[in-house]
Amino acid sequence: MPISQAAPLRADLTAVAATAQEMRRAVVGMIGAAGLGHIGGDFSVADILATLYFAVLHLDPSDPLAAERDRFILSKGHCSAALYAALALRGFIPKESLSTFMQPLSALNGHPNRRKVPGVEANTGPLGHGLPIGVGCAIAAKLSGDPWRTFVVLGDGELQEGSNWEAAMAAGHRGLDNLVAIVDRNRLQQGARTEDTNRLEPLADKWAAFGWEAVECDGHDHRALFDAFTAPRRGKPLCVIAKTIKGKGVSFIEDRVEWHHKVPSPEQQRIALAELSR
Repeated sequence: MPISQAAPLRADLTAVAATAQEMRRAVVGMIGAAGLGHIGGDFSVADILATLYFAVLHLDPSDPLAAERDRFILSKGHCSAALYAALALRGFIPKESLSTFMQPLSALNGHPNRRKVPGVEANTGPLGHGLPIGVGCAIAAKLSGDPWRTFVVLGDGELQEGSNWEAAMAAGHRGLDNLVAIVDRNRLQQGARTEDTNRLEPLADKWAAFGWEAVECDGHDHRALFDAFTAPRRGKPLCVIAKTIKGKGVSFIEDRVEWHHKVPSPEQQRIALAELSR
């Protein structure tokens, strides 16, 4: 059976939730050891990535370049630790490799590299690049008549980049109903709240104006995410605005702007791991 026609990997969303917490615990260790990272955004996107990788995306870790695989692009590439945790738990890379995060000569760079890490579809780091690449992927699938879909996760602060809206306009014009953009709407960016920096609301209306179907959901509710990602196609690209909390899961990190790229101390790591194990 082709990958793209296989049943969803995991229907047990309780298990998906447990996987998201395991990802967060892995991120604590990775960033603590490296002394670098973006823990707040890693935590806000963890439930989105867990739902995609363990319930939605049709992928084969033993054949990461299978022609009919779904494509996933993490446009907010600075949250690579969460992506690497998902790839490790899904079987694309050894779990042991997570300990090398951001170390000299490690494949697990601060931003994902498709030439070094199996399962990474595009190099991302400069914000605003992921969605244009995703539009190209979706167009390619349409031209070849293939059934696979492309999913792109964007940061909400990243939407200040105009390249996203050029891509959104092209996708809407072409009716790319095989493309799903997911906005990690944690309302914080480096240094400030998004609405204080460059107001985004009404965000759903903006996407709809560009010809997309836009839906809003709780970005930490795995059932709501699953239902949004697997809804029937309606002749339009889909934008899922996932309302999240930056630093989700750890009390002293949640919704705190300074944790965009702050590193927890050893004692803070201990507390975080305890909270994430409840």
